[in-house]
Amino acid sequence: MDTSNILFICGGAFVGLEKIIGQRTGKKSIGFVQSGKNQQQPQADNFKHLEPEDLIRFGMIPEFIGRVPVIAAVEPLNEEVLMSILTQPRNALVKQYQKLLAMDEVQLEFTQDALWAIAQEAYQRKTGARALRAILEHLMLDMMYELPSSHDIRRHLITKEMVEKRLNKELLVHPAAYSHQKSA
Repeated sequence: MDTSNILFICGGAFVGLEKIIGQRTGKKSIGFVQSGKNQQQPQADNFKHLEPEDLIRFGMIPEFIGRVPVIAAVEPLNEEVLMSILTQPRNALVKQYQKLLAMDEVQLEFTQDALWAIAQEAYQRKTGARALRAILEHLMLDMMYELPSSHDIRRHLITKEMVEKRLNKELLVHPAAYSHQKSA
């Protein structure tokens, strides 16, 4: 296969790589930290000083690193970006769940506060956009089974309180606990 016109993009979290970079650049502190120049830099700043030898020390083989011509560090996703990933793309996670429940004639809605609570939890987990799917799956698991079989529920509203309860492992067991409107 001719790979001359193919762009390969490799990405990942690379947990622990910032320590290797910090050792090389001398940006690490031992013992008591004095205010000022010895305080640790944010992780994103550390990755700006990434060199190929850091990746080799991290455990990647030199033959692979030699074939990666450009190394770039990206900023971690903030809550605003996670919120837009959750709602804006054509196939956004929220839209996927709305479409799934619409097949059973249930209108699914999220309050803005609920969406922000999901984005904040994903940000705290520090696993990027992957956390959004895990949180929504955890939040929606019981509802995906219960709402379609409850023929009197046509609209379901997910609130911030529901998200917080579910994330705190307080299971919402019965559909009567949900905020909903019965069909007329």
